[in-house]
Amino acid sequence: MDYPTVRAVHIGCAVISITLFAARGAMQLGGVDWRRWRWLRMAPHLNDTVLLAAAVALAVMSAQYPLVQPWLTAKLLALGVYVALGRFALKRSVPPWGRRAAFAAALASVGYIVAVARTRSVTLGLL
Repeated sequence: MDYPTVRAVHIGCAVISITLFAARGAMQLGGVDWRRWRWLRMAPHLNDTVLLAAAVALAVMSAQYPLVQPWLTAKLLALGVYVALGRFALKRSVPPWGRRAAFAAALASVGYIVAVARTRSVTLGLL
């Protein structure tokens, strides 16, 4: 595949990933047991696998790698924060106030990831 196609797959999967997380988080906060739908439990994992594969392909195709390019390092670190906060936000055993805070923080971290991707700047071009 060529670079524009892989980039489009990556962006499309990112949109799907964020949408699925937001939907599951909203259902979790609304008291809806989203885990009863098998597809809603499995689709994010399948989508995120394609998202990650496309990200690796883009890095190789463009010869830009985390720990070499600061903006990619920031995206990777923010991704770790997003995953950790997202897991916390979707856990049943966490009190509602903790789920709400983790959900909001996870959405903020994914917003940062998108902003860094668009600006290719750790500081989002603000400094």
